[in-house]
Amino acid sequence: MRNFELEVYLSQWEFRAQYHMTASDIESMTVGQLLDLVSEDRKGDIERLWLGYTETYGSPELLDEIARTYDTMEAADILCFAGAEEGLYAAMKVLLSRDDHAIVVVPNYQASETIPMEICDVTGVALRPEDDWQLDIDQVRQALRPNTTLISINFPHNPTGAILEKDCLYALVDLCRERDIYLFSDEVYRLIERDVALRLPQVADIYERGISLNVMSKAYGLPGLRIGWIASQDRGLLQRLERYKHYLSICNSAPSEFLATIALQVKDQILERNRTLVNHNAQLLEAFFTEFPELFSWKRPDGGCVGYPQYHGKEGADAFCEDLLRKSGVLLLPPKVYYSPLATTLQDRFRIGFGRKNMEEGLQAFRTYLIGR
Repeated sequence: MRNFELEVYLSQWEFRAQYHMTASDIESMTVGQLLDLVSEDRKGDIERLWLGYTETYGSPELLDEIARTYDTMEAADILCFAGAEEGLYAAMKVLLSRDDHAIVVVPNYQASETIPMEICDVTGVALRPEDDWQLDIDQVRQALRPNTTLISINFPHNPTGAILEKDCLYALVDLCRERDIYLFSDEVYRLIERDVALRLPQVADIYERGISLNVMSKAYGLPGLRIGWIASQDRGLLQRLERYKHYLSICNSAPSEFLATIALQVKDQILERNRTLVNHNAQLLEAFFTEFPELFSWKRPDGGCVGYPQYHGKEGADAFCEDLLRKSGVLLLPPKVYYSPLATTLQDRFRIGFGRKNMEEGLQAFRTYLIGR
């Protein structure tokens, strides 16, 4: 498998850069801050928590809470994983064989294409800025083969923040239903939309072969818990995934499952906090990019907490990001980490994150660099 370039880059700089301005999550809270949101009895439960193995599917209480985040799911329709990455990996390994074909959107979180490419033939369908990063259903249809087994999407999208139009999502479901194709939907940024009217239904709720991936890391801002899950009406598939999980994490951490459970029980408070922070930071970015119209083109994304601005400088976005990091300590993700062998990726775009606190400090360092060069 080729190196996961985004993670290689972040492993080098994420904890060394002075201003981490490409984070894909929302500002986390401490255990104490989370426990302050619940009753005294609930706080005491963690001291009594048994630190043995947990159930492979996830604790019954956690599964119940996750199921409540869907319209039609029950606890039996959920399987927990150690983060979203394990769920994505297991799904690709279970669903695909070397005789299959998969379709993925580009650009993407690299695992979405690299893992299936190690298994079978994969076709990339590009999202383009001139189309507001919308998925072209005609292109998807043209990419279909007799052996297409799976289509993989991600909306709200990383890195563009685009949200698929609802009619387009339902058209995609109809297309998959015609051919009994699995629709794998990475929904980790759902619930952080610019406008609630843009919010999409979850694929597992609307399609019998839909697979919804989610995690505590993004919208809930709790990546340290390492709790992700897959929801699907196909319980036979979930059983196959559970058996594959036996070769991976086996089960999740008991403290993480407990903390994820109570976080979901107070999710409305957490999500309100997170949306407020994201909206505040989006306004800061709007004002910042307006100061430098000759260098940047920016449109606030429809969802999530990452965006994909265009850079107009002659030296190119890769060189710009590297010089910015070296001279100011501001970390952005350069376009080189979004290279894909499946489709041309834009070389004048970089990823910026706006889910962390103290963004003013990073923007000031960014501004000083631009003015002084």
